Amino acid sequence: MSRRAHVFVAGNVQGVFYRATTRDEARDRNVAGWVRNLSDGRVEAVFEGPESKVQEMVEWCHEGSPAATVEDVTVTYEPPEGLESFDIKR
Repeated sequence: MSRRAHVFVAGNVQGVFYRATTRDEARDRNVAGWVRNLSDGRVEAVFEGPESKVQEMVEWCHEGSPAATVEDVTVTYEPPEGLESFDIKR
């Protein structure tokens, strides 16, 4: 079953390779979606794919890249949109 998670991550998550590591982790799991920095210092991401793999990515967001300090993760689940790749949005 396919699932879509829309995630907002707060903390020291910009300038610490959070987006690049998120992309690599998602691609390793064959999860589609995107990740981007927000002007308020948070990172926003969308993950689409098999329910178990999407849940793994949501759980991964609580740790993030080795240099990140994650303070809060907010997740909402939405209907999948059929994304096919994982990209970093600018």
